[in-house]
Amino acid sequence: MARAVRRVIPFRLFSGDFETAMAAVPPQSDIEQALRDRNFAWLRGVFGKLEPADVADCIDMLEPGDRAVAFRVMNRDLASETFEYLEPESQEGLIKGLAREQVATILNDMAPDDRTEMLEELPAAATKQVLSLLSVDERAIARKLLGYPEESIGRLMTPDYMAIRSNWTVQQSLDHIRQHGEDRETLNVINIVDDRGLLIDDLRVRQLLLADPQSKVSEISDGHFVALRAKEDQENAIQVFKEYDRVAFPVIDSKGVLLGIVTVDDVLDVAEEEATEDIQKIGGTAALEQPYMQISLFEMLRKRAVWLVVLFLGQLLTLNAMGYFAEKIAETVVLMLFIPLIISSGGNSGSQAATLVVRAMALGELELSDWWRVMRREVLVGLIMGVVLSSIGIVRIGLGESLGGGYGADWGRVALAVGASLTVVVLWGVVTGSMLPFLLRRLGADPATSSTPFVATIVDVTGLIIYLTLATMILT
Repeated sequence: MARAVRRVIPFRLFSGDFETAMAAVPPQSDIEQALRDRNFAWLRGVFGKLEPADVADCIDMLEPGDRAVAFRVMNRDLASETFEYLEPESQEGLIKGLAREQVATILNDMAPDDRTEMLEELPAAATKQVLSLLSVDERAIARKLLGYPEESIGRLMTPDYMAIRSNWTVQQSLDHIRQHGEDRETLNVINIVDDRGLLIDDLRVRQLLLADPQSKVSEISDGHFVALRAKEDQENAIQVFKEYDRVAFPVIDSKGVLLGIVTVDDVLDVAEEEATEDIQKIGGTAALEQPYMQISLFEMLRKRAVWLVVLFLGQLLTLNAMGYFAEKIAETVVLMLFIPLIISSGGNSGSQAATLVVRAMALGELELSDWWRVMRREVLVGLIMGVVLSSIGIVRIGLGESLGGGYGADWGRVALAVGASLTVVVLWGVVTGSMLPFLLRRLGADPATSSTPFVATIVDVTGLIIYLTLATMILT
């Protein structure tokens, strides 16, 4: 059975009431029944009233064998637009299940950036097959985009942009836009280039619409623009879009030649992927390249088991630490009672600091040069939190002794050992958690790799050593 999904349809798509809005996308069972009954006329009518993204959701929820059948009932334009929104698994299945002519039509009509994203997900053999179905011009575009490094801005860009010349009049520019703008990715931003293709400026389309039709483009252009470089990392595009609040940016090469544009919808996809990857790493697993329900069991185990083994080996060091202090622990068994309290407090405080610093780095709020400012802030925070927790611990030991005892004749020194250890371990935890991301970035690694389990493991082992060392000194 196909998986059930509850969809929320935005009211702006409909002029009717809530019931009408919810009825616009039929239940999946109705679509499946129509396929069994070969009621293709009904399906064609239903799909024709929906947005391509909603049609794609309906197709994705069908069984693999039904997807090609449902896809054939759509007209060419809807099929091409819907294909761009499908999951990679569905796209690959349709490429195999549809006739070559229909596949070729869909692929040639796809936006170049969406087609590149699809080709990245396909196996090498399938990619070769897809490229053979493209027209000569589209194949050249696809090969060019695939030639850029993985996770570079060049993989995101589309060559379907609108460009004008600075010596044109506003009226000439508007006429050019009307004549050639239909198949462009966006018309919100219009690029200005010279005879050699060098980017001179970019204008928002409203600047042209509000200008005197007889004025020159150069008269309303100020020459100030922001452009992305094709070989830069995609994360740079996220920061630029966030900072300047635009729907599209031009992409240039090292010489300043305009190559294409990147639109905000593609950048939002990258931002989601990067955030998902960071969250997975923070949770103590390698990043998953596929959705959770689609990844194979073996791949899931491989991604998670490696980290668990590393963390387990790290935790084994606690045995060495406790073995070293075994004699003192045997003399003062009460010390064992507070080990979970000490190491969990240090691990939690370290995980807090690591999460905050990694997220601040991802948002561009912190650079490598900020490490000392972060260190000073976290030392102060760690001291205050350590004193608060140690005070609570000392009070708890004092109340326990007065109510029922159990901590021995040296309960005062036990309370002092626990309080001092809590303060030092919490301070050590926040310093470790906040500085480890800086160290990893300095070494060229992903700061998100300083996952909370990783920080907790380090602080657990070292915190145990700190606690038992201080307790030995105070109780001796």
